[in-house]
Amino acid sequence: MQKSLSWPAALCWLAVLLDGYDAVVFGAVIPTLTEQHHLGFTVARATLAVTIFLIGVVVGAAASGPLADRYGRREVLVGSIALFSIFTLVVPLAGSVAVFSALRAVAGIGLGACVPVALTVMAEQVPATRRALAGTVTMTGYHVGAVITSLLALRLVPHWQPLFYVGGVAGLVLLPLLWAKLPESERITGTGTDPVGPTVLLRRPYLRVTLGVWAGSFMGLLLVYGLNTWLPKLMRTAGYSMSTSLTLLLVLNTGAVLGLLIGGFLADRRGTKQTVLVWFGAAAILLALLSVKVSNSLLLDVLVFVTGVFVFSAQILIYAHIAHAYPAELRATAMGFAASVGRFGSILGPTIIGWLLIVGSADPWGFYFFAAVALLGLLAMAIVPRVAVVRAGQADRVAEEPEPHVVS
Repeated sequence: MQKSLSWPAALCWLAVLLDGYDAVVFGAVIPTLTEQHHLGFTVARATLAVTIFLIGVVVGAAASGPLADRYGRREVLVGSIALFSIFTLVVPLAGSVAVFSALRAVAGIGLGACVPVALTVMAEQVPATRRALAGTVTMTGYHVGAVITSLLALRLVPHWQPLFYVGGVAGLVLLPLLWAKLPESERITGTGTDPVGPTVLLRRPYLRVTLGVWAGSFMGLLLVYGLNTWLPKLMRTAGYSMSTSLTLLLVLNTGAVLGLLIGGFLADRRGTKQTVLVWFGAAAILLALLSVKVSNSLLLDVLVFVTGVFVFSAQILIYAHIAHAYPAELRATAMGFAASVGRFGSILGPTIIGWLLIVGSADPWGFYFFAAVALLGLLAMAIVPRVAVVRAGQADRVAEEPEPHVVS
């Protein structure tokens, strides 16, 4: 197992890095596009473009699970990266907001499929007692990608076009390596049976966990996309400079990397449910504190960094719980549908914050809104049972979550 894990781990991490880069790139350039009215962008038009993009992400996430369970993880992952890389690469060629939004929508379809499939691949490469940490380590790639976007934006803005060129070219370069080195899932190719249909997710014994993780994923992705899309603009509205606002996006995602590592470590030892409840609760408190004006730059950076530790990791811990809660023949479908439902939250969050910005109430109500969402995420995950379903389509048999791993 150890000899075969290195390539899948590295490639899934790089795929998720590209996802994070592409997901954050528009948020990093929104202040420039709206303040300088590139292509005729206003806050309202930027909000509409974000919404259209995220609808594409919903479609991609919903389609990814059933396609990956039926046709293979590698094929769907490679196809998703090809799609969003090509359409990211051509975004700077758009001559209007409408064309810009259409290109981003198609890129969103590929983007939506990437993370659920990559996490499914990783879940199947490691023992059950390592799945939470494997998933969170893989998802550090998302926030490393976001950090790279932020660093490039600090360097390149107001020249926004190169940010899209970099993301598109990087994805195309990765494609042949993914195809050559990423193995197909043995659990799919070796079963000789058709994958179980997605309607099983809403039957016993899966119903309660499905509803809980869907609601938790909705809240978690609302936070991820809401903050990554609008944090720079929120900070500008609160009176901070452009460079400070972009730096805080970088700091937030840097904190997320540490949070993912800590969260995955604790989840494998204490259980995913307990850990995700703590993470959502801490996120609610810290997001509310962001509404307080901070004049000391170091204190502001620390507050945003610690917020990043908790606010983004909660969503990924939900994915880790899914990896335990469903058997192999349902895992990609369960991951894809949880991501798809969550993507509706990713639409709602940026839309509400965009509306608050338009009416002039984003500061402080945007931060209070995010805090309330984190609290709702905690309540949603509180109903999820601490069990892992071990069979599908047969006896409704369940087993306790794996015992915490003890290092001797």
